Amino acid sequence: MKIGILALQGSYFDHQKYFVKLGVETILVKTPEQLDEIDGLVLPGGESTTMRTLIDRYNFMSKLKSFCSNKPVFGTCAGMVLLAKENTGFPTHIGVLNVKLKRNAFGRQVNSFEETVYINGIGDVEGVYIRAPYIEVASDYVEVLGKHKEVIVAVKQNNILATSFHPELTEDLKIGRYFINMIVQHNKKNKE
Repeated sequence: MKIGILALQGSYFDHQKYFVKLGVETILVKTPEQLDEIDGLVLPGGESTTMRTLIDRYNFMSKLKSFCSNKPVFGTCAGMVLLAKENTGFPTHIGVLNVKLKRNAFGRQVNSFEETVYINGIGDVEGVYIRAPYIEVASDYVEVLGKHKEVIVAVKQNNILATSFHPELTEDLKIGRYFINMIVQHNKKNKE
């Protein structure tokens, strides 16, 4: 198994260290062709507008859309923004996750916080919220996995996992294991 981490901008090194702790081979994805070498993809936190500019500059969009429609993907924070079908007041990027999302919903950088959130099928997970988005509306076929107070902060839609928070900035590896299991199940299904 090999997990790719989109390495155009953002916390990709933190994600790489996170998955190395879980004993998984990782590569930093810097060219569209590298998407052919991996079993799962992480879209890290960072600055979604900058990421989009670089996605366009390096001709990633077509291969990213195809990958995100067929293989396991995990988007954290800005990664969730990239995946969302609708970003209130902002353009859509990859647009494969059927949610309406609000960017920077918890406030500015100074409003960052860390909190434990209960995730269905996983349990309590530590997460760091930094200029984090939240989901205002999830379509019927998106599974809501977790909420912060009354707002949605973790979802799963088929092969896509997305969180508002950064698990990679904590020592809590549970959500990483969950994503690895998604890849294992996907690979097993494809072999049958």
